[in-house]
Amino acid sequence: MSFIKNLFGKKKKPFRASCDISKEPIEKGFGYLLTTVQVVSSKKFWDNVMTEPETMSYTVSHFKQNDEMATKMRFMIFEKHSTVDKPWMVSDSYIHLFDVDKKEARDNANKWWEQEGAFSPDAIGKAEDMMESGQYEEIKKYAVMEAGRERVA
Repeated sequence: MSFIKNLFGKKKKPFRASCDISKEPIEKGFGYLLTTVQVVSSKKFWDNVMTEPETMSYTVSHFKQNDEMATKMRFMIFEKHSTVDKPWMVSDSYIHLFDVDKKEARDNANKWWEQEGAFSPDAIGKAEDMMESGQYEEIKKYAVMEAGRERVA
């Protein structure tokens, strides 16, 4: 019976992960686990997000035409990222955008891998809930009003 069960039984799919920024696959044992606060606090991250091919037209319109709708879209992009209430898995290709303790982020990623995505580091939650109000407003202002300016001007 065991042979037949092994032959025809449902096999558990291997646990996989992808970068929450680029969607590129991450092999087991690699990557960095960050909190939403760590992600959204990075000006380099916002410069990258607001100048990706999908968002560049909003950035150009925001800076060159002072387009109110483009600015609203940038705010919506900020909201999408800042309201994530789970850990972020970040690939080796994107960790340079963040000023974090890489050893701690790698250790957290290893715990996350061991627990097949069930591990969450401390301070997990939406940025607005986890940051001081002034700090949150400052990074929101940068993300919406300033991010990507150097690549457009």
